[in-house]
Formats: sequence, C-alpha cells, structure tokens
Amino acid sequence: MGNMDKLAVLVNMFGSSLISVGREVGLEVILNKSQVSQGVRVASVCAASLIGIVGSGVQGTVIIMLDNAGFEAVVTAMSGGMIKPDTGDGVAMSVVGELSNMVSGRALIQAALPGVDVTPPQLLAGENIQNVPNQAPGIKCFTLPFGVQPTGTLYLVLSFNAE
Repeated sequence: MGNMDKLAVLVNMFGSSLISVGREVGLEVILNKSQVSQGVRVASVCAASLIGIVGSGVQGTVIIMLDNAGFEAVVTAMSGGMIKPDTGDGVAMSVVGELSNMVSGRALIQAALPGVDVTPPQLLAGENIQNVPNQAPGIKCFTLPFGVQPTGTLYLVLSFNAE
C-alpha cells in the first residue's frame, strides 16, 4: 500500500470510528463534509486530547479538539450526566482522553496496519487552544469538523508523516 493510500485509509478510518464510537456512547456527531480540509482549521477550542500514532511506516498525531458546547455534550453523554463538564476537573477531562483512546483503537484495528500503536493521551484545557502543525516535508494534516448534537463542535485533527 502506498503512503498516500495509507493516509486516505487512516483519515477515513478515524472519521468513521468517531461516528461509530460516538453512537455507542450516546453521542451524536455529524461530519460537516463541506468543511473538511487539509491543514488545521479549528476555532474556539477549550479542550483537547492528543494521541501519538507510532509504528511500521506510520507516525503522527490524532487530536480531538472541542469547543465549550462540544465539551459539555461529550462529558455529559459519556458519563451519563454523572460528571460535571468542567475543563478544570481532571475527571471531566479524562472523559475526552477516553474518547480519543476508543476512537484511535477502533480506527487502527479497522485499518489493519500491523505494528502500529498509540501513546497515552495528553489532555489540554484552556481558552482558544491552537494546534500549530509541523511544517516538515512529508507531514500531511487534515481537519474533520463534526457537529455535536444538540450543539457544539468537535474537530478531529489528523497529522501524519507521508514519507
């Protein structure tokens, strides 16, 4: 499989995994296909979970980034309303980390790439978190924006070395 084919498989697998995992945990996410883009295009992000992807021929990062309403929807859905959505609370933030673990695990299993693993999630909270993509040759970034029901936005930002 060529490197660009591998990238296409990874982008598709992560997008579909987010939708299916979301459905399983009671979170409805809808891909805004018209706003899918190369590069990083996010706005008003207050929480993020970053996972590294490492292994045979694939290196990169997968970041779930959420605006305030998206963060509230994710924490409420995944905790059954038992955890207050507060970015200052480590337990509430760990919910976002768990979502990124579940999505990454499912995507990599579906992509059937042998020898590829994930790092533990790094959790970030604050106002207007930005992702500055690596500008090295061969690095490809993609932003998949999802609407989170009833309101909110979740950005799936994928960055892979295509070399």
